[in-house]
Amino acid sequence: MYRLAFASLVALAACAPQRGGGRQRATAQQQAAQVPQGVSQAADGSMILDATANVNQLPIRFKIAAPADQFTAASGVPGAAAAGGANGTMGVNVLLHGDGGQSFFDFPNQNVQANTMGVALLAPDPNLFWGGGSGLDRTDGVAHAQAVSDFVTTMMPQLVAFDANNVKFTGVSGGSLLMSGFFIPAQMQNFANSAVELNCGAMPPQVDFQNQAAVMSTLRMHYQSTQSELQLLQGSIPQAITTYEQAAAAAGLTADQINALQTVDNTPQGGHCEFDGQDFVSGVQTMLTSYSNVVQGGNGVVTGLGAPSDGNVLRGVVGNENLQFTGGKKRSVGAEEMVVKRWTESLEKRQDILVEEEGVAMLACDRTKCN
Repeated sequence: MYRLAFASLVALAACAPQRGGGRQRATAQQQAAQVPQGVSQAADGSMILDATANVNQLPIRFKIAAPADQFTAASGVPGAAAAGGANGTMGVNVLLHGDGGQSFFDFPNQNVQANTMGVALLAPDPNLFWGGGSGLDRTDGVAHAQAVSDFVTTMMPQLVAFDANNVKFTGVSGGSLLMSGFFIPAQMQNFANSAVELNCGAMPPQVDFQNQAAVMSTLRMHYQSTQSELQLLQGSIPQAITTYEQAAAAAGLTADQINALQTVDNTPQGGHCEFDGQDFVSGVQTMLTSYSNVVQGGNGVVTGLGAPSDGNVLRGVVGNENLQFTGGKKRSVGAEEMVVKRWTESLEKRQDILVEEEGVAMLACDRTKCN
């Protein structure tokens, strides 16, 4: 069921089917296939493994950033020295990007933080939408949430040593919708003592909640938004806050206990994901740079938040469910405002490597041919 494809995605794209000799605009997934995989170095000197795994018949491209000696020999990372397995000493922060895949390629959680390695997963969807569909309608949410869970529990132990009891998660925009709508209710039961940071997006559970009382009794949740959030999300984020707060109360938690586990902030004046008041990319990076301060027992201070925020984001959800927004773009058809994929700009100029608009298959390729 699980198979790694350590291969050049440039070769993969070149081997994609062609029709009629004409060339159509490539999908985001096909453009992503033009970005090479391999091993590189993170900003803090850790090693980054960028590869693709076949999980439940879905192609899950991933990045894992950790010290070289935490990788296994099977990873192919130089300096790998770990035996692997889920009994390691380092925690994990798994990031699900927003619509279009921008944060996967930026990899804002690549630096080790609070003894926690960074992992980013790329959505197995033509548009690079976690959960497929668009807007709040995530038609493939169940399958994508299952694939994320299975990747962490089954594939990662083959590649890197980590502590299975210390796996945390981060969502960005559409990734936050998958986390809150599908992953938390259906899959969080597999990750004890976990935490999730839901950046610029959230919605109530869309599927039945598994082991709700046990999950909500320990799950650390933080919702981060801005004053000018998209109107599409101005309704769904408060709805998610209220629903998860009620789930914790139903599990027997008091208001003080809920506020210790569930926090929310939308004080920055920026737009969608612009937590620094300036830009999507730099805003997301701002939150991830202070990740441990927010959901791993830190002081709650995020350095670089936009005005008028005082930088401290730890406000308990009880009594703060109805976030106050001052603006935000109205929803358009398909919620195009959520899509950010600046990483494709240079690729779109390279007409010689555009491929037809067809699905990307999992092939065994080297840099010159596909088998």
